[in-house]
Amino acid sequence: MSHDHNEDRKGQIPDWREHGVKVIRSGELDTNTPQTPGMNRAAAIDAARAGARKIWAGTVTIHPNAKTGAHHHGALESVIYVVRGRARMRWGDRLEFTAEAGPGDFIFVPPYAPHQEINASTDDPLECVLVRSDNEPVVVNLNIDPVEEPETVYWVDPMHTDSRR
Repeated sequence: MSHDHNEDRKGQIPDWREHGVKVIRSGELDTNTPQTPGMNRAAAIDAARAGARKIWAGTVTIHPNAKTGAHHHGALESVIYVVRGRARMRWGDRLEFTAEAGPGDFIFVPPYAPHQEINASTDDPLECVLVRSDNEPVVVNLNIDPVEEPETVYWVDPMHTDSRR
């Protein structure tokens, strides 16, 4: 069974050379994006740079032994992929929950979730890739008085068992 890949486009055939795949090189990321104290964000994919209409993607670096300010991303869902280093996440109305992730791990941050990223290493930078569910770089920085001792949370999806407990 064949499928005409243009049949869903209501008769319009795009100029794929100009409106097809885009490669954004590592040295071409845009740091002119909303920032949160303690981290450096750089946009790779957004409306202005790549014509994205439904996602935003970029990188974040957190220096050794540093932490970000508390913030959320409005109605957006966020995915963080840890490339290098050890991420300690805190979240909740008073940042009362915590979990850690290492290279190759994914972190999901739901809409409006107050959170803080912490580099768990005192020596090495934390480097991550970020993807959000809209092309707007929404960042709402928060003034939160965090709890002193957050509760460690081990999330287990329904299909796997938790080997860390």
